[in-house]
Amino acid sequence: MQGGTRVKCVLSAGTVAILLAFAEWGCGGGNTSAHSVAATSPPDQPTLVRVSQNQLSHLQVEPVQSGAWKINVETTGTVGWDQDRTTQAITQVSGPITRIMVDTGSRVKAGDPLLYVKSPDVVTAMAAYRKARDQRVLAQKALAREKDLLAHGAAALKDVETAEAAYNEAVTDVQDSTQALRIFAITPQELEKADGQDYSIDAELALRAPIGGTVVQKMVMPGQVIQAGTTTCFVLTDTSRVWVQGNIFARDLPLVRVGDTVDVTESSLGRNFHGRVAYIGAIVDPTTRTTPVRIVTQNRNDLLKKDMYVDAIIHTKTDKNVLNVPLSAVLHDSENEPFVYVEVKPREFARRAVNAGMQQDGRVEIRSGLKRGEPVVSEGSVFLQFASTQ
Repeated sequence: MQGGTRVKCVLSAGTVAILLAFAEWGCGGGNTSAHSVAATSPPDQPTLVRVSQNQLSHLQVEPVQSGAWKINVETTGTVGWDQDRTTQAITQVSGPITRIMVDTGSRVKAGDPLLYVKSPDVVTAMAAYRKARDQRVLAQKALAREKDLLAHGAAALKDVETAEAAYNEAVTDVQDSTQALRIFAITPQELEKADGQDYSIDAELALRAPIGGTVVQKMVMPGQVIQAGTTTCFVLTDTSRVWVQGNIFARDLPLVRVGDTVDVTESSLGRNFHGRVAYIGAIVDPTTRTTPVRIVTQNRNDLLKKDMYVDAIIHTKTDKNVLNVPLSAVLHDSENEPFVYVEVKPREFARRAVNAGMQQDGRVEIRSGLKRGEPVVSEGSVFLQFASTQ
């Protein structure tokens, strides 16, 4: 982790066994005296904890290591809908709502009816289509007749050309009127019915889902009069993928790149969500001195909800040579400040304050307080902490 990381120490079964063994010896068990563990405090030296040879065998000591680590950048973020998969459902006609077919939370497929509107606009558009269709039929017959007359020498060429122009104009009118019906989301089945002379025009028009997804906002009521191209009736989004909006401090900006993998967690959910950095902002917030970053995250089972706070670990492609020790070597004092025990002499250990950083694979970065190769207690340090307080 980055600065401010808290390293938790969990007592393993081995550590508990060590404590029990020390407790037994400390109470007179075995051949070791009751004072085989002692804490000394020379005036000009840090407090030393001295252990017996038998007790030393139950401590694990290993040198501080140095190695190349991938740098992780931690941030917090807020879940939002994927704006590339979110859209508004806006009515194409004006009129009162007669039926609402979905509610907030409903899952729909593209083309599913969301509500129905009774509108004279539909009647007008359908009448225009029928008129244009009939005119095309008449123009086609007139053109065929003129061509036949021309073939028999009973008509002039200009008459055929005039008939062709009228037919082409009629075809254009049909295309225009059909396009208007498509804007109203008239289905091909409804258009096919409209070709029948005995088909009664229904003034009720469906507002259909522009995309598949979940209805996340409903903003209309039955009977409400809505305006074409103005009234937003629903908001739909594909919740299988969400955006996490985070912020990065200036010191971390050189490390983060678009495409870096990210682990997103929320403590109450108990699982990780995998995503990638999709966008890094071009401005710095004057208040927080951070730059926005957008993380596109898969949302299994729709567990991540809009406006939920999450933690994000960005796995950068940058390496850094760091000093590190086992996670079990780092303890915390009453002020939650990290420290370790260093073997300064055979069987003598001194408490040393350290600055702990990020964690990887059961080890923790040591930013200051230790040198490479120094021997630190990796197992049993909890006992030394206990002994030094007696």
